[in-house]
Amino acid sequence: METQNTTETITVKTPDITCGGCAGSIKNALGKMEGIKKVEVDVNTKMVSIEYGAQISRQQITAKLDDIGFPVE
Repeated sequence: METQNTTETITVKTPDITCGGCAGSIKNALGKMEGIKKVEVDVNTKMVSIEYGAQISRQQITAKLDDIGFPVE
């Protein structure tokens, strides 16, 4: 059986992002999760784009954001 290496990208709004430090915290926390390929944070729009693989779910990602103090709107 061949395993497909698929990735998905989600973009979520996290209104509690206020500075570059917030962005760094988000990138650091999500970047440590298995399956996260790429994290981009836009402080101005308060949007986070996450590219991830099949071994992690959207729910796990949004739960992690909530756990570190950046709940998704």
